[in-house]
Amino acid sequence: MTDTHDERVLAKIAKGLVYTESEASFQDSQRRTEEIFEYNRTPPSEEQKRRSLLTAIFGSVGERTVLLPPFHAGFGSRVHIGDDFFGNANLTFVDDVDIRIGNDVMIAPSVTLTTTGHPVHPARRADFGRFSEPIVIEDKVWIGSNVVVLPGVRIGYGSVIGAGSVVSRSIPPMTVALGTPCRVVRPITDEDLTTRAAGHWAD
Repeated sequence: MTDTHDERVLAKIAKGLVYTESEASFQDSQRRTEEIFEYNRTPPSEEQKRRSLLTAIFGSVGERTVLLPPFHAGFGSRVHIGDDFFGNANLTFVDDVDIRIGNDVMIAPSVTLTTTGHPVHPARRADFGRFSEPIVIEDKVWIGSNVVVLPGVRIGYGSVIGAGSVVSRSIPPMTVALGTPCRVVRPITDEDLTTRAAGHWAD
């Protein structure tokens, strides 16, 4: 494959157009599957080894990061994580393009962040035809258990996503959002400084 071909495919991906597994195969060297496998088998007592593996896996990773194994990623190298991140078990990154996570973000168990979808018509899914759009999670976001975040979504500063939600559209800052599809149900206000969340949907 020539550089011209690679650049053409990368331009197609950047525009959110459909591309195939064969077209994108030149990127396979960026996958960190062996390191992810090793991280998921590393004992909790080996904190320094875990830290070293995270810096090898991710495109960038901040300080005081906690990521409970197992986690999964298509590449790993397209994930960028800020400081003071907490990710609970069974976090999945489908990072065919960038996933950018800010500072002070908390993610509950069994969450999927997927930058990639597939065309509806089966003929367009030949050779694993797909499209990819980046995900951005801004600072101080909390994502509840079993949430799925879909391609192209941005979750705004300080927002809370309720458990079990499917986030198909971007969520504005300082709001509570939940459901399938995920919708804003209320703003986060100073009253929330003195109360717990109503119900258990965000846990």
